[in-house]
Amino acid sequence: MKFITGLIFFVLSVTLQYFWIKLQRRIKLTQAQKTYGINIDVKIKSATPSMGGVIFLLLGFLALIIEFDLKNILFWSLPIFSGLIGFIDDFGKFRTHTSEGLTSLAKLKLQLILCLVWVILVNFYFGLNLWPGLEINSIINIFAAFMFSAGIINSVNIADGLDGLAGGSFLISMMLSFILIPLSEFNFKILIELFFIVSGFLFFNLRPAKTFMGDTGSHFLGGALASICIINFKTLAIIPLGFIFIIEMLSSGAQIIAIRKFHRKIFLMAPLHHHFQKMGYDESWITLRFWLVHIIFAGLLSLVLI
Repeated sequence: MKFITGLIFFVLSVTLQYFWIKLQRRIKLTQAQKTYGINIDVKIKSATPSMGGVIFLLLGFLALIIEFDLKNILFWSLPIFSGLIGFIDDFGKFRTHTSEGLTSLAKLKLQLILCLVWVILVNFYFGLNLWPGLEINSIINIFAAFMFSAGIINSVNIADGLDGLAGGSFLISMMLSFILIPLSEFNFKILIELFFIVSGFLFFNLRPAKTFMGDTGSHFLGGALASICIINFKTLAIIPLGFIFIIEMLSSGAQIIAIRKFHRKIFLMAPLHHHFQKMGYDESWITLRFWLVHIIFAGLLSLVLI
């Protein structure tokens, strides 16, 4: 029955995305490219609909309504509200016809407030833990869940820069989560729903992409990844399941520190996928190899933790 539900979500995802792409093209709902960006295929990417993540929100609401109980509400609230922060950012870019929506500081403040409130609520109703069996002070658990959730939301956002990279990596994470996350009826339903929601998007996002997920989609996926780990008392599972996203975030952080403190670059451009683009590698070449690295290292880390 759960697989049938998953297939229904896949059909809905593909169908809604198809008509949403058409509508976005009609109203020219695209995103201006950053002047300081990679400057590759600028005309093509500037003309590509950029808010595919809106369908994630719609289907997330549907999944929430289908099973309207406390655990389901708490699970979906983080990806949905994270996605709404991304939507505000995306809509601001569309309204101003620029590559900047919310300021980085404003977006970070909203993310931190959301994650803190969500983590406190989860702790109040279900409790938190870094890993089953670890006896750790509740304040430490709250702080860790807060930092990991905010961190992975930003990590997925940073990694969303190539056709299929973030969406495909997320599907890999969902498959590997069957190793780390207890396969209760609730978890199985959630993982299946997420897998097919994102699969429907990836149908249009593989190179050459017909749509991008935008900050709406990347924030939604980051929130979903945090939620599935934290709500199952496995905050540390974010590390293996979010491996490639975390590497991308660390590459950006290292680049910023190197430039500001030592006035030199580590990479040709950050995050890491842009470094390889600057070296002349094709998007598909980079994406496939990032997927492979994610499968290997996320898989190995998952096996170590079980």
